[in-house]
Amino acid sequence: MPVVSLLRLPPLWREATMAREVAALLRDPVYRGEGIRDAGGQPVVLIPGFLAGDDSLGVMTRWLRQTGHRTCSAQMRMNVSCSADAVNRLEARVEELFEKCGERVAVIGQSRGGCFARVLARRRPDLVSGIVTLGSPLTDQLAIHPVVKAQVYAVGALGTLGAPGLFNYRCLRGDCCEAFDDDLTARFPRGVGFVSIYSKHDGIVQWESCLDPAAKHVEIGASHIGMAVNPAGYREIAAALERFRRGERRREQRRGPRVSSVANAARAA
Repeated sequence: MPVVSLLRLPPLWREATMAREVAALLRDPVYRGEGIRDAGGQPVVLIPGFLAGDDSLGVMTRWLRQTGHRTCSAQMRMNVSCSADAVNRLEARVEELFEKCGERVAVIGQSRGGCFARVLARRRPDLVSGIVTLGSPLTDQLAIHPVVKAQVYAVGALGTLGAPGLFNYRCLRGDCCEAFDDDLTARFPRGVGFVSIYSKHDGIVQWESCLDPAAKHVEIGASHIGMAVNPAGYREIAAALERFRRGERRREQRRGPRVSSVANAARAA
């Protein structure tokens, strides 16, 4: 597994620009849906990053709904649980949305949430149409600023001491999440879209770790936290989701009219 040199620390101070980044998004036409095609109910699951909850992707969720997507949260108050357990719960969420919509689900994950998205796609390509990761350390989960890494180890220590709902040192260094780690670096499945959005201004994650060989790489100018509210990022997300929709239409055509009619009935319901 490639490890990015710790000599090039991310510029953590740039994470103080969140308010300015939100203001820029709210002024931008993309937030009003200009130039964005209606998604026609395309299902999307959103997964927040480490130490964050569903609310951290609230602005993006509202925008996706305004542009015709059917969204589903990860049901996370704070993303600090065992990776193996979290992915199992997320798989159930994706499967539930798949059954409701009758088509494969797109997954958007920020930071640690993007690592979960990749594992979900690897395990269940029958449920996932494509993934978009935002500042996710896909090739090295600990390619992060030392301040944030200290928080990771602090959470792990609390989990090891028995605090409920937290990952522990068996997750970080033991065999608890071995299958998760294997899937994170395993060959990505054919027929599933993959876009990794990264920023060289990221103050938390070393941007080189976002360059998964299986992904289409897209650079934007944003802080790590600000990737959830970045206008350029929203345009790239909209473009990726549209490609996933086209892929689903082609897939449906290959499967034939009988299966397509079942899918259409599920959407109508």
